[in-house]
Amino acid sequence: MRRWLPSLPLTAALWALWLLLNDSLAAADLLLGAAVALGAPALVAPLRPRGPRLRKPLVLARLVLRVGGDVVRSALEVGAGVLRAGSRRPRGAFVSVPLDLKDPHGLASLAIITAVVPGTVWCELAADGSSLLIHAFDLQDEAAFVADYKHRYELPLKEIFG
Repeated sequence: MRRWLPSLPLTAALWALWLLLNDSLAAADLLLGAAVALGAPALVAPLRPRGPRLRKPLVLARLVLRVGGDVVRSALEVGAGVLRAGSRRPRGAFVSVPLDLKDPHGLASLAIITAVVPGTVWCELAADGSSLLIHAFDLQDEAAFVADYKHRYELPLKEIFG
């Protein structure tokens, strides 16, 4: 059953969308919409990645709290840096962070964390996944930034995703 109907909500939504777009409840539209709604999810099901396996939910909870705190702290630091830009310009810089994390779900989570924390931007992941290029808004010490980034974000994600 799962092979022919991999996602009931998606099938129902596709069928409803088909009927709305055609603005008709004629038998032909009902049947053709049902065929599309049943066929499309079954055809693309092999393309969907497997879901992640979360190994340590308590580490995940601590990471979520840490990121929340970092968002607030970084927003205040970036705001202060913008306000004092006339007297001391922020030293924005690109930093290459070597990565030990290889799991695609972990890397996606790392990208989201980097994007949501003010003052950091995920720029590029190396083709072999060995390093990440980040732009930091105000970089004081590159080695300290890399060590802190790996300890605060990459290490917990390695524990969570394995």
